[in-house]
Amino acid sequence: MNEVEAIERATVAAVSPLAVEELDGWLLPFDDGTVKRARSAVPLHRNPVDSATIDRIEDRYDSRQFVPAFRLADVPCFVALQSELEQRHYVGDSPTCVQIGSARRMREVAPPGAVPADVDLAPDDAWATLFLGEGFDPVDGAHRVRALSRAQGSLYASVREGRRTVAAGAMAFGQGWASVHGMRTEQSQRGRGLAGRVLAGLAQAALERGFEQVFLQVDAQNMAAHALYRRAGFSTQWQYRYWQRQQWPR
Repeated sequence: MNEVEAIERATVAAVSPLAVEELDGWLLPFDDGTVKRARSAVPLHRNPVDSATIDRIEDRYDSRQFVPAFRLADVPCFVALQSELEQRHYVGDSPTCVQIGSARRMREVAPPGAVPADVDLAPDDAWATLFLGEGFDPVDGAHRVRALSRAQGSLYASVREGRRTVAAGAMAFGQGWASVHGMRTEQSQRGRGLAGRVLAGLAQAALERGFEQVFLQVDAQNMAAHALYRRAGFSTQWQYRYWQRQQWPR
């Protein structure tokens, strides 16, 4: 299995859609939440795609009464596909970077002397509550908690102060990779290095389980997150966008 396929399979598994189909070298996840990775078709390859394949994918989403969507890397072999989607009234948005790093380097990102986050086998109420707090969309937060909580074998990191969780994240494992998801820091607590403690705790957990390779996805416009991940040794391998159909076919 090549790197692209391994990462895409692991990505979909980490957000645990309600259903997943495989068709013509694509994964088709289906979900009714707000997490786009859980409801966008993604190719497992870097090969040109013909119109007939798009038709078949659209038919599968339509048959389940989901609006078709695609998650496509911004790479030359998909330029014609993106053009085809535009003709079908799709719009590409939410540019996101796929970054790769190592657990050993990631473990060193916590501030000097700082204690890594606690890592648990299941999320507690305080972990979930952070996603619903000030500065976050509570509806989207609830969907993300649901998706991350039901993924099999995931771990959940928390930096706690008293009864509150002030920073959190999750880690999934699959296809030879550990992956970081759901990084959150309470709005009033940013700038204290708490996210670095989350990464350090998750990195240690990955190493204890024999995983060295780590990947994550980050909003292309989130400069603060990019700076953190750069310090943790991550670098961008490719960027993707979500292509959403704007109207149902006539």
